[in-house]
Amino acid sequence: MFINRGDNGDEHDNNAVITEILQLRAERALELMEAVWKPAVARVHEEVRDMQALADKEGAKIKIQPWDYRYYMEKVRKARYDLDQNEVKPYLQLEKLRESTFWVAGELFNFDFTPATNVPVAHPDIRVWEVTDKTTKKHIGLWYFDPYARAGKRSGAWMNAYRSQERVDGEVTTIVSNNANFVKGKPGEPLLISWDDATTMFHEFGHALHGLNSNVKYPSLSGTAVARDYVEFPSQLMEHWLSTPEVLNRFAVHYQTGKPIPQTLVDRIKKSSTFNQGFATVEYLAAALVDMKLHLAGDQKIDPDKFEKDTLAELGMPHEIVMRHRTPQFMHVFSSDGYSAGYYSYLWADVITADAFGAFVEAGGPYDKKVAERLRKYIFSVGNTIDPAEAYRNFRGRDPKVEALMKKRGFVS
Repeated sequence: MFINRGDNGDEHDNNAVITEILQLRAERALELMEAVWKPAVARVHEEVRDMQALADKEGAKIKIQPWDYRYYMEKVRKARYDLDQNEVKPYLQLEKLRESTFWVAGELFNFDFTPATNVPVAHPDIRVWEVTDKTTKKHIGLWYFDPYARAGKRSGAWMNAYRSQERVDGEVTTIVSNNANFVKGKPGEPLLISWDDATTMFHEFGHALHGLNSNVKYPSLSGTAVARDYVEFPSQLMEHWLSTPEVLNRFAVHYQTGKPIPQTLVDRIKKSSTFNQGFATVEYLAAALVDMKLHLAGDQKIDPDKFEKDTLAELGMPHEIVMRHRTPQFMHVFSSDGYSAGYYSYLWADVITADAFGAFVEAGGPYDKKVAERLRKYIFSVGNTIDPAEAYRNFRGRDPKVEALMKKRGFVS
């Protein structure tokens, strides 16, 4: 009786349900990708027209090919936006941006950051802050900041949890860190960073806030210990607050004059953010679609090269672009099971992020207290104790919609 549960041919039989679930899961993934694919391809055709016109104007006498794309893309970017990172950097001081992340955390989650000078550190450049609740003064955790490059340090930027929040045997608070590899400047001079680096700071701080907000019993389910495509949701979401007027007017100030970054420059940054999204989306999505279709055809004996070629032809792949990972070198899905039939999860994380920020936009704006409280209660504090889909529905009142992603990538006006 025990082993035949759901397999008795009666009203409780699950065989037909399983078949339907599998079909619906495949349809849901393909529906998402195909919904984004069509406008992305349309954007590629626009991008190619712009590049071809520039090449013709220069007398290059070529037809844009895959190996021409990046070269002419940069020429079009320069001509259209004339955006020089050196024009932006004077307004982006590392320490001011660190202060801005604290301010945002205070507005959204009621956190307060106080320097903790009595905590041992591994290097003099590492600094520590105690995080407390603004209202109750309750201790939340410790936040370490390790921003500078040094010999033997891992490259890039990342977040660590040195200790996870838990309540298995008494209250244990978290210890998190944000780490980067900026080149230390001269003493007394502010360190200026790029807009991309500032975005990365907010991204990694989002991971830290995910850990600091955690309120669960078991450490294995705490903070960022969530599904692969869901762990990037809080961090990608936090990137949106960098460009809010409240942050830019207070913290993006010129290192010499103290004046806020001009709105005209901000507008150019925002406009350029959707530039070349056709190429970026199609290059990635082609690989994700081929991955999914390969696994749906996994019980057939196929010729991978022919399958890839036929699939891309059926999709209408622009000839000026090649898929990011050709099938014979697609390590994500064939070196292990980590992304097999799941390479599209990167796109799904971006859908959730764009849709979630839409909740703030539809309410009172990026700092709406009620939406922020729902975000803390249903997303940032629950770790992996609730199914991500259910947690998102608790926050948003519905499943994510792809329309917000379309707008973010500039595929709709």
